[in-house]
Amino acid sequence: MTRVPVLRWGRPYRSLETSVVRHFISGEPIAEVDQTTPGFIRRDMRRAGRARAALREMRSAELLAAMQEAARLYDEAELPCGDETQSPDDFVRAQSASTGLPEAMCRANMAKNRFVLERMDQVLDALTRGLDLDVLAAGHGVEARGVPISYQAQTEALGCVLPSNSPGVHTLWLPVVPLRIGLVLKPGPEEPWTPIRMAEAFFRAGVPREAISVYPGGPEVGAAVVGGVPRTLIFGSLQTVEQYRNNPAVRVHGPGFSKILLGDDVVDRWEDYLDVLVDSVFANSGRSCISCSGIWASRHTGEIAAAIAERLASVRPLPPDDPESALAAFTVRGVAEALDRDIDARVGAGLARDVTAGFRDVRRLVRQGRAAWLLPTVLHCDGPEAEAANVEYMFPFVSVVRCPQEAMLGAIGNTLVATAITSDAAFRADLLDALHIDRLNFGPVPTHRINWLQPHEGNILDVLYRPRAFQSA
Repeated sequence: MTRVPVLRWGRPYRSLETSVVRHFISGEPIAEVDQTTPGFIRRDMRRAGRARAALREMRSAELLAAMQEAARLYDEAELPCGDETQSPDDFVRAQSASTGLPEAMCRANMAKNRFVLERMDQVLDALTRGLDLDVLAAGHGVEARGVPISYQAQTEALGCVLPSNSPGVHTLWLPVVPLRIGLVLKPGPEEPWTPIRMAEAFFRAGVPREAISVYPGGPEVGAAVVGGVPRTLIFGSLQTVEQYRNNPAVRVHGPGFSKILLGDDVVDRWEDYLDVLVDSVFANSGRSCISCSGIWASRHTGEIAAAIAERLASVRPLPPDDPESALAAFTVRGVAEALDRDIDARVGAGLARDVTAGFRDVRRLVRQGRAAWLLPTVLHCDGPEAEAANVEYMFPFVSVVRCPQEAMLGAIGNTLVATAITSDAAFRADLLDALHIDRLNFGPVPTHRINWLQPHEGNILDVLYRPRAFQSA
């Protein structure tokens, strides 16, 4: 069984306390993972300056070349994983076995990470609006117009408290190293694989080992990262979002409540957009914050809900190595059962019905061994006041909500991605002004489609640096 160590600024460390990662169905041990304590992090953060110093010694061209080589190594090479080595196939099997994600989905996330790393020069050019990256090493420079500029680092390292449920979130921290900031990664308990493999790919590609730490551990370790690192990314629930809402040092990524809005000018042709609706709900097994959890329209909502439900009604759990497997499992005991009860309670509160129940003869909740699945679920809500109208779950779930177009923006609530299918100029203008919408798509763009040359949710550069006035005589 693989023993996965802590990485303390690149140096493997074996602790007295370990945690066993198990197969999500059989319970068979997959790996023994060394555990960190908050004390480790407090001590190690005293040396965070070395991470940034080592990265500042490298030219931008060297760092970008390292990112391209790391992309290849991560996707193709046999890399160290604790006291063993791990091939790409080993990585996929291990990640699938511990997280409940189908292997095909794990491979797709590998491809996504490689894509971003290979194009890091374009990604950074877009995020920095063409800034010469060597300015970030020197702290100052001269822009194209001949005006002096200065960028001041707000931290020597970025802390990331990562989830287990969606490996695709790792693309958010990949630009940090070429921006010359160290990384402090706290993996999700079921997904130590990506941080460890990515760190080893970086090291082999030429990134200094002292630039990256990986600290597996329990919730107290995540709290220590947030409390001990000056700037942090954290992924969590609505409760987590509320806890850190007014803390400028913490960038929180929570539920997305992403939606598709069908304008009155197109809703009578809703069937033309059915593929986009279904794909937005079902892609990545509904696990992303950019998966669609709400479809809003002024009419035809019952027909829309029925059409989506019919498309998804045949989906069933398949073995994780089946190429057709597209439904992720819940690996933490009791979570799927709690969500199942919550959905039923919201439907029972009125103004909503489970449309998928009429298209299949099995229950929503499926159990096998230690794991459970929730089958795709489509609810129809008579109005935005329904308790089920604006919720999100970690599986293919969507509420189709009947709502007048003129009332939509006042009712949809905070929305990470809004795909607005409309040519109505006035409605589009209102959407552009809506402060509670983050990413905005006009036209039939799936909510999960990412343009890697645009920020996902805020700009990572704004977390790490601040521009300031600068003159030199």
